Amino acid sequence: MKFTIQRDRLVESLQDVMKAVSSRTTIPILTGVKLLVNDEGVTLTGSDSDISIETIIPTVEDDKVLAEVEKTGSIVLQARFFNDIIRKLPEDTVMIEVRENLQTFIKSGNAEFSINGLDADEYPRLPQIEEEEVFTLPIDLLKTMIRQTVFAVSTSETRPILTGVHWKIENNELTFVATDSHRLAWRKAPLDNNHSHTHNVVVPGKSLNELNKILDDSQEPIEMVLTQNQILFRTENLSFYSRLLEGNYPDTSRLIPAESKTEVVMNAKEFLQAIDRASLLAREGRNNVVKFSTIEEEAVEISSDSPEIGRVVEKVQTQSITGEELKISFSGKYLMDALKAIDSTDIRISFTGAMRPFVIRSLDNDFILQLILPVRTF
Repeated sequence: MKFTIQRDRLVESLQDVMKAVSSRTTIPILTGVKLLVNDEGVTLTGSDSDISIETIIPTVEDDKVLAEVEKTGSIVLQARFFNDIIRKLPEDTVMIEVRENLQTFIKSGNAEFSINGLDADEYPRLPQIEEEEVFTLPIDLLKTMIRQTVFAVSTSETRPILTGVHWKIENNELTFVATDSHRLAWRKAPLDNNHSHTHNVVVPGKSLNELNKILDDSQEPIEMVLTQNQILFRTENLSFYSRLLEGNYPDTSRLIPAESKTEVVMNAKEFLQAIDRASLLAREGRNNVVKFSTIEEEAVEISSDSPEIGRVVEKVQTQSITGEELKISFSGKYLMDALKAIDSTDIRISFTGAMRPFVIRSLDNDFILQLILPVRTF
């Protein structure tokens, strides 16, 4: 195997596949990156058996030569060393050659490295996925949907199913739900093509976070293929495989109140900034509790106190308050996460009582919803 390649493009692809490489794997070869070189280009693969990422660097792209292949072949190289070497090479191009006994020679300018390779035939094969039904979304929409929900997954392994985002495909709509049992994030989007089947799967939050880091913002489509235990995300030069979580996701639809006793409409940015200020003191406490009270027709009071530090009180103007008077306490962090995810100028907050979950919706669209459980303090 011997080829010359643009160093910056190789660095970029390595950064992507490294997100799937774990140093703590029980399978030694998975600490490496697999390189497969053929006449079409250079394919890099990284995997930790939960996530597998494959990127392709074509020989020519947009009339620009990215790689010149002298001899095809494959090799597995230690990911950490290979990545560090390529990043620090002096020139814009790098030549890589596999010689006897899998010795791999790397040259760029006056810098030369020789590192031990591993037999690529020993590297596990990527999951074989039957493509019965392919779903597509614009990349930027998928990224937005992930960002608006994945923060609410559970970080505790006591209920593994809650560490993932529940995907439901029904009536040509894709719905994401994430909850850690203290809050819930819900986002819906229409699918472009007709899909007759209903699908329910749970995608690990870790996989979605890594996918979001790799994907560039673009309106290009991304294909998604589902099987019983795997999901594949595919763009022109990227394939991202993730295992699905096993088990049944809880029915979260009954958590969302159908009616409310108090409704507040206000500017999301002003509310977020007030909660942020109140959290400065709340953070010193163990649970970051902020108190919220309706005080007059068009204003609410945000307050927080820490016995060791002091107290903060702020009055925030609203656009409208309807229904019963209300005093409620909640996690400032959870509310800030929800407000950042909603991406809306104005929001409607619907309360059903001081000890019942409350719901935040965008005034602009009904495709997003955030739900938070209150904290008992009053």
